[in-house]
Amino acid sequence: MTLADQTAATPAAGQPAQRGRRADAERNRAAIIEAAGVVFAEQGGTVDVREIARRSGVGMGTLYRHFPTKDDLLATVLGQEFSSWLTDAHQQATAVDDPWQALTGFFEQMLAKQGRNRALVESYTAAGGPTESCAQHCYAVMDELRTRCVNAGLLRQGLTTADLVLLSTTLSQTVLATIDSQPGQWHRLLRISLDGLRSHNTEPLPEAPGPADATGQASEAI
Repeated sequence: MTLADQTAATPAAGQPAQRGRRADAERNRAAIIEAAGVVFAEQGGTVDVREIARRSGVGMGTLYRHFPTKDDLLATVLGQEFSSWLTDAHQQATAVDDPWQALTGFFEQMLAKQGRNRALVESYTAAGGPTESCAQHCYAVMDELRTRCVNAGLLRQGLTTADLVLLSTTLSQTVLATIDSQPGQWHRLLRISLDGLRSHNTEPLPEAPGPADATGQASEAI
């Protein structure tokens, strides 16, 4: 074996230690994200990050090395959770043959999920989701569900996807307002709201905003 071959076959100095540090860093990051998910769900986005560090078993320096600001951590944690939920909810809705059941089931799942996660419902009522991409994905899913109901003749005339997004935001406000005093109160308001979407309601809706206003309304909602 030549000297070059021997050199290539010999691990570089410090390589095992570097791998160990990377593994430790990944474990710390995972612990932070797991603890943050629980704490944000319990206490909302205003929680002190020291509580997250305590529950994750890492120091504040370690937490800030992975997430320089609480907003970074919040967006990461809620973005992952929201995307995972939305993907699953979309798959379930797609598997339902009845378009109306698919739409109403989606609303029920969304509000139930928010009712178990204070930070998630805060982010939805504020911006339609924890990140812009989450909000856009949710808008696209609602548009698909609305189109299915329209094609089946189940929705009242004139309803837009922006209407559904704003309705979901309003219902999320109800979840947030009653999460401590009357959890589950949103079920009643959801039923009242869904009945207003049905095609048997033939009274014309107020005129929808023009294209420019509708775009702005949708962007604000998401």
